Amino acid sequence: MTRMSMTRIQQYVAVTAVAAALAGVPTVSYAAAPGRAAYDTGRQAPSAQIVAPGEHVTGGEPGFELWLTEEGKYWTTPDDPEPRFRSVVDGNIDPSRPGVSVQAEGNQGHYVLSGLYYGGTGTASRVAVRTSVGTVHGKLLELAGKPGWGVWYATADVPMSDEGGFDAFHSVTVYDTRGRVYSQLKLN
Repeated sequence: MTRMSMTRIQQYVAVTAVAAALAGVPTVSYAAAPGRAAYDTGRQAPSAQIVAPGEHVTGGEPGFELWLTEEGKYWTTPDDPEPRFRSVVDGNIDPSRPGVSVQAEGNQGHYVLSGLYYGGTGTASRVAVRTSVGTVHGKLLELAGKPGWGVWYATADVPMSDEGGFDAFHSVTVYDTRGRVYSQLKLN
């Protein structure tokens, strides 16, 4: 390929990306080393969704929203639209040690679950909540810049105990990109 045609291709790609951005169309770009595929065909580990401070994320159902700030996690549930808060700066967590918290709020066996994760080694990749009826997989959120903590969330349908407690939840485990335990909380 001549230098002139390579320059035209680069100009075309740049103009297309700008036009797509102005039109609101998502774009993807790839870079490849000479002699290598332009994309990785291997399977990659999932990772946390990076969000801007204050950016609201729907937690899988209407009314269940989460958002992060540098101070911590905020959330609402379908039954309570009043925002709640869990701090990461008030001294209640030790980000130098692996940990997970959980907030479970339910109605007639349907629960919205969320919590903080922090202090693990590696890059947090996925979360699994072990319940009395099986394992529920959730999602992760983090602020940009490696703050040392993030938020997980999931929904689950499990029977309530006779006492109305959360006996149906056994553990919350966050795994890293290599499949190792990043942090874990055993509940029952």
